[in-house]
Amino acid sequence: MENKKDFLAQTILFKGLSQEQLEALSRITYPKSFKKGEIIFTEGEPARGFYLIHQGRVKIFKESPSGKEQILHILGDGEPFGEVPVFAGLDFPANALALSPCKLFYIPRQEFVALIREDPSLALNMLGILSRRLRQLVNMVEALSLKEVSERLASYLLYLSEQTGKPHFDLGMNKSQLASFLGTSPETLSRMFSKLQRLGLIRVKGKEVEILAREGLAEIAAGIKLFSF
Repeated sequence: MENKKDFLAQTILFKGLSQEQLEALSRITYPKSFKKGEIIFTEGEPARGFYLIHQGRVKIFKESPSGKEQILHILGDGEPFGEVPVFAGLDFPANALALSPCKLFYIPRQEFVALIREDPSLALNMLGILSRRLRQLVNMVEALSLKEVSERLASYLLYLSEQTGKPHFDLGMNKSQLASFLGTSPETLSRMFSKLQRLGLIRVKGKEVEILAREGLAEIAAGIKLFSF
């Protein structure tokens, strides 16, 4: 119970809750494990609860009838997913897949809603997370519809650097997945990475990226500096 409670206390969703609130949450939180490549839930499936990632990485994505995939989020340790339907009582709006072996915590909707009725302050952190996710989706729609692919890639690399607070970071996904996330092809993405390296803006080794010239990358992200092959 203590380990579970300590984990909940460190997540972005429940950070700042009292010990009593964390204990109440711990009692309705259950561990679940998934293998790499295993589906956690599918779009349209009844949302009977939501998840927190204890260890591993999870891909949230939509899939068209023709099989084309659009990645919405790549999530890691401590992050929640599937929480939106908790408030609305709806089906899951997208699919979730384990990108690595995952240890998750599952919180059933019915029990969680009962806790919120007793203590509405539990919902405040969740509302903040939902607002952040909405902003991310709005930014994604804007990027996919208005920005060139080079601008999307540069923006995403700068975003990852800001998230980690370092110029050197892990992409968090393979390049095929990143291409899907950015709405382009793996071949185009590879050419862009090569061009950015030739320009001396970044250094790439596998999934590891280092930003060498932040100002130049920011100019490409903003559409100020023209980017051609």
